[in-house]
Amino acid sequence: MAGVNVLQSAMVASPVLRNSNRTRVSQLLSTSYAPTLRKMVHTTTVRCMAGGENQDLPSAKPKVSTNFSDVLAFSGPAPERINGRLAMVGFVAAIAVELAKGQDLLTQVSDGGITWFVGTSVLLSLASLIPLFKGINAESKSDGVMTSDAELWNGRFAMLGLVALAFTEFVKGGALV
Repeated sequence: MAGVNVLQSAMVASPVLRNSNRTRVSQLLSTSYAPTLRKMVHTTTVRCMAGGENQDLPSAKPKVSTNFSDVLAFSGPAPERINGRLAMVGFVAAIAVELAKGQDLLTQVSDGGITWFVGTSVLLSLASLIPLFKGINAESKSDGVMTSDAELWNGRFAMLGLVALAFTEFVKGGALV
């Protein structure tokens, strides 16, 4: 806008222009054209990173919520991970006892398996929740072959494996092995 005014005053004050042409030039370079010039201006933002952490950068990791309701929410980090870990331990334990003693899943649960199930569930749940309440997520500690995605998929397959084992033993009427 200031550039237009400077140009306009320079052209109007020019000795080459006569009085009759001055009005045409001022109409041509009136301030109504300034908004169209303003749209063509591009802004560039420069940030200094010497001062410390900058929250606006995309590489900055988002803070992990440590609220109880956020951690244990349906889409939170805890439920699927804890259920997957329990399913992995349960599936391996169920297959191991079945191979060692020849007992099916229902017999294992009725012969004292409830006590082991509750104890293991409490221990693994607490061990999984403590880092989450401290703000540490599984993605930050995963590298190489042992990634957090691999753990989730192994847990999902273990959950399906337990359901398939129980269903197969129900249909078969006894132990799988």
